[in-house]
Amino acid sequence: MQLETKFLHALPSSVRVPQYDRSKLTAGIVHIGVGNFHRAHQAWYLHRLFDEGLDHDWAIIGAGVRPYDAAQREKLLAQSCLTTLIELDPSGTSAEVIGSMIDYLPIEEGNGPLIEQLAEANIRIVALTVTEGGYYIDPAAKAFDADHPDIRHDALNTASPCTAFGAIVAALKIRRDSGAGPFTIQSCDNLQGNGKIVRQTVVSLAQLSDPDLAAWIDKACSFPNSMVDCIVPATGPKELELVSNLGISDAAPVTHENFRQWVIEDDFCAGRPAWERVGATMSDQVHDFEVMKIRILNAGHQVLANSAEILSVETISEAVTHPLIGDFFRKVARTEIAPHVGAVPGMLPDDYIDLIDRRFSNPKIVDTTRRVAFDGSSRHTGFLLPVIKDALASGASFQGLALAEAAWARMCQGVREDGSVIEANDPCWSELNAVAVVARETPAAWLAQTQFYGDLALQPDFATAFDHWLRLIWDKGMEHALSEFVTGQ
Repeated sequence: MQLETKFLHALPSSVRVPQYDRSKLTAGIVHIGVGNFHRAHQAWYLHRLFDEGLDHDWAIIGAGVRPYDAAQREKLLAQSCLTTLIELDPSGTSAEVIGSMIDYLPIEEGNGPLIEQLAEANIRIVALTVTEGGYYIDPAAKAFDADHPDIRHDALNTASPCTAFGAIVAALKIRRDSGAGPFTIQSCDNLQGNGKIVRQTVVSLAQLSDPDLAAWIDKACSFPNSMVDCIVPATGPKELELVSNLGISDAAPVTHENFRQWVIEDDFCAGRPAWERVGATMSDQVHDFEVMKIRILNAGHQVLANSAEILSVETISEAVTHPLIGDFFRKVARTEIAPHVGAVPGMLPDDYIDLIDRRFSNPKIVDTTRRVAFDGSSRHTGFLLPVIKDALASGASFQGLALAEAAWARMCQGVREDGSVIEANDPCWSELNAVAVVARETPAAWLAQTQFYGDLALQPDFATAFDHWLRLIWDKGMEHALSEFVTGQ
């Protein structure tokens, strides 16, 4: 059965469908970056809220700013912007169709349709999932990158920007001048202090062309911090087969684990949906939740994925159940990450490690190590390096973290131990690959990438540990290095 609103009644009875009249929904949110994670997470919370008969004036309009977003738009518009979510639980599989998104804006150079929609007074939240590396932040300096070509373009072409942030600034200028007022800009990416980061990007970009507008945005708009969590694999042939087996023709289904978490700072200048009614946590302790999640789950993902790629282990569930890779993750998490993570209401760090271990072990979640290892230049700098710096500052252990960085360097050389090629998997792949080749003989060359590591190369204890592990990986193999760390021998 084709996935369309008019056919929802004919879907199999085992598939949960919207309990609300989608024709009566009106837009309140524009979401930029309509990937799998957004549809399994933020869009799901809103969908369940609509099912409760609440907040039907907060429906989502999807948007994108890159040419590749056009293919996603075409798929979703062909099926009434509906998505089949398939929950993969070890005890069984369930499915539901979500309908909280009601339109998807055209993808055009200059982003005219996006700016026009954002300028409409009914849009009160602009949300983003543009990946950790999409905020134009210099990873070493943690500062806005005003020299990036995209940013320079938008500063000079304010009416026809190429970035999402340029479109936001252009729309806010129209809203200020028309009296429509500000909106909330809500990052839903895995970044510590994501509200602070998106504020920095938007205000700094506006400052380059219109300081008065920048000051108004900084004062009038809201930028709430949030922490998001749900493991959502990429969609491929297996996922398409799963939805087909349900009797549904869906060109863009999404699979996900049986866990979601969304912790949100309650700071919305133009109102918000009642997300807490369907399981979201409104809290002024977002930072504590995100530190636990980013340092244990996201950093743990990198600890697992880089080693697994080198050893040709294809999925995260296979990696965490691998006797050496899994024990490496668990030891690093408990002895080197948890000491730098505080408790949150209802959860101690060691208990959270157990939870993550169970979630990673779910064999039904075919989450590839390649997907998790993508964009290490952003993910290592955002997830692992802050823990390393805390460990160095406090005199705590960091040997496993140094091994994790050595594994990243080895992975970026581009060939697995079985001789197969690791295809480009990072926006900076060419640069990383060239340095990784040199680092095989001169490990210090890797840490000399100050754009990622800052002054870590000047920390002799860490540099020595990194040198040891990278040379050992090359001399005796990844498994030997993992065994040495895990057993202490």
